[in-house]
Amino acid sequence: MLSYTEENYIKALLRLTLEKTVAGTNELAAQLGVKPATATDMLKKLREKQLIDYEKYGKISLTLEGRKKAMQVLRKHRLWETFLYEKLGFAWDEVHDIAEQLEHIQSEKLVEKLDKFLDFPKFDPHGDAIPNAEGEIKVFFTQTLSQIAVGNICRMAAVKDNSATFLQYVAQVGLSINEHIKIISKQPYDALTCIEVNGKQSNVSPKFTDNIFVVGENE
Repeated sequence: MLSYTEENYIKALLRLTLEKTVAGTNELAAQLGVKPATATDMLKKLREKQLIDYEKYGKISLTLEGRKKAMQVLRKHRLWETFLYEKLGFAWDEVHDIAEQLEHIQSEKLVEKLDKFLDFPKFDPHGDAIPNAEGEIKVFFTQTLSQIAVGNICRMAAVKDNSATFLQYVAQVGLSINEHIKIISKQPYDALTCIEVNGKQSNVSPKFTDNIFVVGENE
């Protein structure tokens, strides 16, 4: 059985490598909010357990067993977020920290019953895909709001940043999953973007637009 910290590390590695196969030590440390030296110590332990392929100062990738275990943790996390949001009335900026605790519950039977109780959801409250029971996941969204041209309308599909402060900011702008967004203008100097949501206009930074996944208006 893995420790909570070990599960957190392989889950972070999974998130970093969903769209690419490898990650760096500094990248992983930043994701977890720890020093690179601390991450290096844990990586050695994970390598000993054959959960990762890792060489000092090199790139890190999950082994098949490591990816399987990481998918299990991610699946539990996103199912618990969905349960907290849909059934217990927590706000979307509140569920992450609680799910961080609940994701370490080891009962497979509980997880399967939870999935069935929620009617087998495909996405969590932030628009992230939920791995199925076989550990399979599809990355659905790759286009960000920053890539949409002036005058076009798109629809918010997911958020890249799940932090409470960002989610609260998104809500202040009037955005939520499936909300339509019109690009009014972009400043050539600093890429400050004026967007319109339900008739309300807001100026948002590139950091904001880079963290919003979108799809076409009618997708």
